[in-house]
This record gives sequence, structure tokens and C-alpha cells, in this order.
Amino acid sequence: MLRTALSLASVTGLSMRLFNIRAGRAHPGLQPQHIQSARAAAYITGGELKGDLPGSMSITYIPGRPRAGRYFFDVGTAGSAGLVFQTVAPALFFAPAPSGVTIKGGTHVPWSPPTDYLEEVFLPAISPMGLHARLNTAARGYYPAGGGSITASISPAKAPASLLQIIERGRLEKIKIISAVSNLPISIAERQIKGAISRLLEFSSLIEAASIEAPSPGRGTSVFILACYENLRAGFTALGARGKRAETVGAEAAEDFISYATGLGALDNHLSDQVLIYMALAGGRSFYSASQITGHLLTNIHVIEKFLPVKFHVEGNAGQVGLVRVDGAGFS
Repeated sequence: MLRTALSLASVTGLSMRLFNIRAGRAHPGLQPQHIQSARAAAYITGGELKGDLPGSMSITYIPGRPRAGRYFFDVGTAGSAGLVFQTVAPALFFAPAPSGVTIKGGTHVPWSPPTDYLEEVFLPAISPMGLHARLNTAARGYYPAGGGSITASISPAKAPASLLQIIERGRLEKIKIISAVSNLPISIAERQIKGAISRLLEFSSLIEAASIEAPSPGRGTSVFILACYENLRAGFTALGARGKRAETVGAEAAEDFISYATGLGALDNHLSDQVLIYMALAGGRSFYSASQITGHLLTNIHVIEKFLPVKFHVEGNAGQVGLVRVDGAGFS
């Protein structure tokens, strides 16, 4: 909700106040990645912030206008660098010139899509809409050390954005498995691949697998499975942890993919949520089928409708396959 509100305030110029932030969570209020996201948005637009403090339950943002430039932001913890990127990307797409952003923080941490996903699934999904950006992970940041680094280059969109219309996945063409370790033996990455492949025997002819040693100031492991379909991509991730068998990490990512592959709907859970802003800003009717209607998706729709003169239509119940459509605002 906060990411979406900050993004749309930055694009539209509408002021916002958000309260009861993360109420009911184990750690309520603003966390470091949320604070940096808000400060980054305000810096890029020349706006004003109130309440951008750790644990704050409310925040007020009076945006200026998006300004192109070269920016550097540091979360300072293992908080998600990807969250910061997703917050500022909409404003920079609608800035008057190309921009570059470097963000330090967590890149492969729980509760947020890793930067592999943003690079390999999210950005390719919005590129046909005329929204072009490149993302590179220079160093990985794991919990609790953080310290990862991503760089992004963002080109201004030809507003309004083009439509997104995806109902069918199409044929499954390829499965890529990237098993990574940082400052740990490469044999762990190889065992993670074995754990994944052991669950994917029926897809063996489509699998390409690679073990890599990824630079990082800390230690960690991950498995990222990229499923390349005829009409889209989907991504699935599992992270290593102390005491967790390498084979289990691979198997977890594989099981998430299998759950998606044997189900219905085109966009995976993360992508279904991430494209909503861009659909609402586009001109004309956009739609997609979702592998699952999540509570997060419905909450984001509620926020978007507060900022833009659009009305989303969702067919399907929470937790089930569904169809999402909207007549975009044609923002330019």
C-alpha cells in the first residue's frame, strides 16, 4: 500500500497522508526500506515529507514534479532495495529525460521479490507497454548483513503507456534454474540444483541450470527458477538459511513453480500486483488473468482508485484464479 501510494503521488502530484501503517504487524510502523522509499520519492520530485521516522504509524507526502537525474539511495540495512526501486520507477518513467539509480540494501531477503525477479520477469512484462528499464545486481545483500547494490537505467515513457493484455500463458518453452552462493562453497549451489531438478523430472527436457558464485559482503544462498512461456515469464525463489538443507532450498522453489504450472491463470502472484499501477496509467482497456487473486492485489487496487479516475473490475474470489481489467486513465 505505501509503495503504491508513494508512486502514484509522485506521478500525479497529488498529496497524500497514510496512517495506521502496518498496524497489527509484529513490527508495526515504518521500517528502514519504507523510510528510504519515501525519502527517495520526495528527493526525486523535490517534495516534502512528514513522519518519515522508524516506527512511525503515519506519513504525509507533498510531492513536487519528477526530475530526471542520477540518484543514489542507501537503505542502510537488509531492507529491500527492490522495494525502493519499484517505488521510484513510475516517477522516473514519467520524468522528462533518462535517469540512473543506484540503491544499496537487501536484494535477496524474505518477504519481497529478489532482484532476479525484477530483472527477468517484471521489467520484461512492462517493456511492451513502452516502459523500458535495465537493472543489474552488482552485489547481493542477504539478511541480516544487507549491503547489496543494484543499478538501474530508466528511459522516459512515451505517454500514455501502452496496454497490457494477457489471458493465456502459451506454451512453456524453457525453465532456467539459477542457484547462487555468496562466500560459501559452490557445492551448496550444486546441491540446491539437485533438489530443484528432483522435483521437476517431467520438465527435464526444458531445463537449463547454472551454479554461480555471486559477490556479496555477506553470506547467503538462493535459487531462482525462471519459467519462460510463449506469452510471458514467471519467477519463483527460495532462500537459504542457517540449518536449512541445500536440497530443501531447491525443492521449495521447484514446488512453487509446480503449483503455478499445474494451475490456471497467466500472471504469477507478484506480477499480478506489480503491473496494476501501469495498467491504470495506460490509455485504453488492459486486462490479465491472475493465477491467484491475493489480498495484496485487492488492497493495491483500492489505493490506485484513490489517485486515478479508474475503476478496476475483478472476477474471482480471493485465493482463487481470476480476471482483472481496467480502463486506464491515459496519463501523460
